Amino acid sequence: MKEISCKLLVIGAGPGGYVCAIRAGQLGVDTVIVEAGKPGGTCLNVGCIPSKALIHAAEEFEKVAHMASGEDPLGIKLAAPTLDLARTVGWKDGIVSRLTSGVAGLLKKARVKTVQGWATFRDGKTVEVETETGTQVIRAETVVIATGSAPVELPFLPFGGPVISSTEALALGEVPKRLAVVGGGYIGLELGTAFAKMGSKVTVIEALPRVLAQYDAELTRPVLKRLGELGVEVMTGAKAKGQSAQGQAGKGQAGKGDALLVETADGKDAKIAADKILVTVGRRPLTEGWGLEQIDLDRAGKFIRIDEQCRTSMRGIFAIGDVTGEPMLAHRAMAQGEMVAEIVAGHKRSWDKRAIPAICFTDPELVTAGLSPEEAKALAGEIRIGQFPFVANGRAMTKQGEDGFVRIVARADNHLVLGIQAVGQGVSELSAAFGLALEMGARLEDIAGTIHAHPTQGEGFQEAALKALGHALHI
Repeated sequence: MKEISCKLLVIGAGPGGYVCAIRAGQLGVDTVIVEAGKPGGTCLNVGCIPSKALIHAAEEFEKVAHMASGEDPLGIKLAAPTLDLARTVGWKDGIVSRLTSGVAGLLKKARVKTVQGWATFRDGKTVEVETETGTQVIRAETVVIATGSAPVELPFLPFGGPVISSTEALALGEVPKRLAVVGGGYIGLELGTAFAKMGSKVTVIEALPRVLAQYDAELTRPVLKRLGELGVEVMTGAKAKGQSAQGQAGKGQAGKGDALLVETADGKDAKIAADKILVTVGRRPLTEGWGLEQIDLDRAGKFIRIDEQCRTSMRGIFAIGDVTGEPMLAHRAMAQGEMVAEIVAGHKRSWDKRAIPAICFTDPELVTAGLSPEEAKALAGEIRIGQFPFVANGRAMTKQGEDGFVRIVARADNHLVLGIQAVGQGVSELSAAFGLALEMGARLEDIAGTIHAHPTQGEGFQEAALKALGHALHI
């Protein structure tokens, strides 16, 4: 097979990799991208997009189920609904297929050559790709590593049978009657909430003292309240120990192998009946199997160490996305990929992660951008906090979404906004405004003086700024 030479080689066509390749192609850089699976990576194929599709389907089903209960305050009455999960998954797969085809088309439009197969380094400038038609050798002036991450597997709960990762959870043919979720982070609670709405009896097992530990307790309180309303049992300070070998079960108990053995917070053993055990204890960087030992890259723990321009310790090699560490966010990878492409094309670029919003698509949703109140106080000393509740927002009330609030954290001396947080129905759509305010270096007066459309939940953003200045109008 003829050897390929190019200026830029991108390994991995996830959000970071494909954006890097597209932007490089737009700038006239001779680019090749290698991908073993489908374009779009984890996010598009088995992560962000399919999970949000399932979450939406669960929300719609829960709405009509509530209407069928006769307790709907809107006065809408329906017959008892049913859910065909296989059809739901088929609809989700259709969305994914359209988007992966779109990514492939965008790469082609940017004149990027795509090589399908598994890449392995020979040295810092050369890779071998095992394709369907044989071994393809690619030589490049510059290489971008964008290999992504994979779910962490627990040695005492290996994936297989009833033990599943988020990937398998998004492809189930039917709703499990009993679902145990090991790990109370954003992935576990997003999917656990969705399955609870679809009818599963969900139990969440979290080793830390509380779920969603990366968020402050005030922000997560509405989420915990909603979990209780959905009948989700949350066990904190508890540790999963493995599948239970309990033999023949009695009435109301799970059958052999259909239980999760847990050590509770008080040190006792408990068995959680479960048809499926969803393990969501984090993600690990994909740094094995592609010849990393052939090149000498510094590590930051398990991750590839990079500088502020995503350069690794080896000249001519960049790394972007999940393989470089937290935050493991698709939009972070995209921003890094775009920047690296422009650097390779000779542009002067830098990258600042302080304005990256992070979203947890629970019910209600969580958004954070910039610094938390504690982080801001440690950095700036005296701060101002403005918080506006959605119970005082007309649009939230008409959507039955009064639970939650918007909070702004700013310096006390010059009112520079350092962080913004929100919890509430649909607040993920406010993340763009939050990120923009931080990126533009907004002060409280800038947000307070911006006319926000009425009636919208976005008014809560303006009111939070007004509150921090001491004169909120609607509370």
